[in-house]
Amino acid sequence: MIEIKTSPLSDGEFNRGVFATRDIKKGELLHEAPVISYPNDQHPHIEKTLLADYAFEYGINHSAILLGYGMLFNHSYEPNATYEINFDNHTFDFYAFTDIKAGEEILINYNGDVDDKELLWFDRD
Repeated sequence: MIEIKTSPLSDGEFNRGVFATRDIKKGELLHEAPVISYPNDQHPHIEKTLLADYAFEYGINHSAILLGYGMLFNHSYEPNATYEINFDNHTFDFYAFTDIKAGEEILINYNGDVDDKELLWFDRD
């Protein structure tokens, strides 16, 4: 259903993104990304690494690094996918927010809400 390919949206050494391998219907589960969580007081250590740009908020007192394809979805203020935190399963569950065509890049809003247009750290410069 999904695969990693070179993305025209990202730059840098790896410029990867998540793409649909088939048509996907709105609401369909795309991916369950397992979570490695850590207490927020450990985040200053993560901030010294490249992982800082990939960490997600995970409840009030924790942050998380996502496994699987979870950290490879690129950002859009007009996303075609969204995610929900599944604390019971310790996963981030990614769903199609719109119908997605085969070959299309799957994009999420890094703000966590599909309608949140607040500028992200990399758009503030």
